[in-house]
Amino acid sequence: MLFTQGNIGTLALPNRLVRSATAERLADAGGRPKPRLKRLYQELARGGVGLIITGHMYVHSSGKAHPEMAGIYSDEMIPALAELANAVHREGGRVVVQINHGGMQCSRQAVSETIAPSGVGAPFLERPAREVTCDEIALLVRAYSRAAWRAREAGFDGVQIHSAHGYLISQFLSPWGNRRTDEWGGDLEGRMRFLRVVCQAVREQVGPDYPVFVKLGMMDGVEGGLTPEEGVQVVAALEEMRLDAVEISGGIGGGQNLNVRTGIRSEADEAYFRPLAREARLVTRLPIILVGGFRSQRVMEEVLVAGDADFISLSRPLICEPDLPNRLRTGLQERSFCISANRCWAEGPDEGIACKCPIERDCYGA
Repeated sequence: MLFTQGNIGTLALPNRLVRSATAERLADAGGRPKPRLKRLYQELARGGVGLIITGHMYVHSSGKAHPEMAGIYSDEMIPALAELANAVHREGGRVVVQINHGGMQCSRQAVSETIAPSGVGAPFLERPAREVTCDEIALLVRAYSRAAWRAREAGFDGVQIHSAHGYLISQFLSPWGNRRTDEWGGDLEGRMRFLRVVCQAVREQVGPDYPVFVKLGMMDGVEGGLTPEEGVQVVAALEEMRLDAVEISGGIGGGQNLNVRTGIRSEADEAYFRPLAREARLVTRLPIILVGGFRSQRVMEEVLVAGDADFISLSRPLICEPDLPNRLRTGLQERSFCISANRCWAEGPDEGIACKCPIERDCYGA
């Protein structure tokens, strides 16, 4: 099944492999993509992945999560973003933009203050966040919707709303991050309101047929945070939000590495969010994209055949081997050479993501 066609809304994909959004750190100080980012997406498209999801792009200047993050916060960004989309399309690929606001997880190097649903602090945060006002919430909703419009205008094939990993929408969903007592907080329905309103505003901007989907953290993994049981209730509400698919993930922070686990060495370590996907499958008809430690083709196929997911999403393996999809399809490999050591991330400016692990590539002629 891995190399059969699949669909996300109106978007037809040649196979079931998705490049999960990965923070590339390949943009200038204003958020404009550097030439290396275009080359990276071209390499991924040539490597055979069915869909590329860009690294998260900030929808508003207050939501820049880290230096060298790409931006989609202004109409002036459209020409540079169009170059990215066109580069992928010339290679026969498909690409969607992940839109995001860092909220309380924005670094000191990127923004002067952090905002969040509630004024909270934690050891894994650089500083306490300021509670966002209702007027600011309205501005942020518009920021998301206009970012989606810019993605469409730039020629991208769709947009993914980031609602995971402790960023702003994830913070609104979390009882740990959202302690408001007004209409934007309280019970789960109140905490879901921001996601609902963002989805509605995005859909109004891009029209009924443009692919819009969400990356959802179904659990926080911190005391007092979003539970898997509540996460299932969020999944059950996504169809009425007029979304086209959901990518399942988890983890809000706190150093537990729920969404980026190290030391994946065996098939038993793979697909660590599969139990969440199984629960999601019971309550939604939307296509499910599953991320989380996939390394071997056998496990990918097993998950698809079982119906637990419709698409397999990869991050670190495609940093290690951008052409992994082609190698799996042609039988050159049966699994990724990624050793899950988490040495991908940029350690300094103008470095960008890259695999820095000691991998024996000569065994397959690379």
